[in-house]
Amino acid sequence: MNNKIPLYLDLIRWNRPAGWLLLLWPTLSALWLAAGGFPGWHLLLVFTIGTILMRSAGCCINDVADREFDKHVKRTAQRPVTSGALPVREALVVGAGLALLAFLLVLTTNTLTVGWSFAALGVTLLYPYAKRFVSMPQAILGVAFSFGIPMAYAAIRNEIPVEAWLLVVGNLFWVLAYDTEYAMVDRDDDLRIGMKTSAITLGQWDVAAVMLFYGLYLAIWSVVVGSNVASVWWWLAVCIAAVQVLWHFLLIRQRQRDGCFKAFRLNHWVGAALFLGVVLAAARP
Repeated sequence: MNNKIPLYLDLIRWNRPAGWLLLLWPTLSALWLAAGGFPGWHLLLVFTIGTILMRSAGCCINDVADREFDKHVKRTAQRPVTSGALPVREALVVGAGLALLAFLLVLTTNTLTVGWSFAALGVTLLYPYAKRFVSMPQAILGVAFSFGIPMAYAAIRNEIPVEAWLLVVGNLFWVLAYDTEYAMVDRDDDLRIGMKTSAITLGQWDVAAVMLFYGLYLAIWSVVVGSNVASVWWWLAVCIAAVQVLWHFLLIRQRQRDGCFKAFRLNHWVGAALFLGVVLAAARP
């Protein structure tokens, strides 16, 4: 058992926290906005730990679903399930166990939040298979990675107002931006094995589309959050995020593998900037 612990940690990408941070920042931002400030330690811990658990469970599902494709992609060929180091059954058991723990946390909230957690799980299960049939599966991932927002509002207010859904739409564009950057890393391999991605679908317009997605994300969040927390701190945070976006353009404009992967890995700092802006703005009288 002990000799498999490193494999389990690799399976859930424990040493690569960027994935769960991309989920965490918009979720925590929604918690603060829904509560009008600090949401309390209970919900903060539930959504933080739950986000980490569900992202880890999603990695297990994704690796099982993609194991035959991943063999032909340089970046993923040595993943534990793909390489045969971990049996499929074990990976599914780990994923189910993590999802169950996340569900137990959700049970400490309210009925509306529990109900939405089933929808979130359904989209998480759907995404790995969407890459076979949907031209831009990143949109499905965007839905999955945005579910923390309505669940946060549900947990705080026991309802999901229009502003929450607008934040979801904005976050969807952010996911489209950074996951297209991610897809640009594997474009050659994905073309060869017949995988569908936004980078392939967008073709020569990929860089322009990524910048458009970023712009829509920042614009929507600026309007929605700015109308709730009128503070210079929020607009400073938006400016910091925008500067990062411009840097990402410099990283991806040549479509080099290393530059695109670096842009993807550093995306969580964009979300972190906006979250910090929400916290500072909400803290002011």
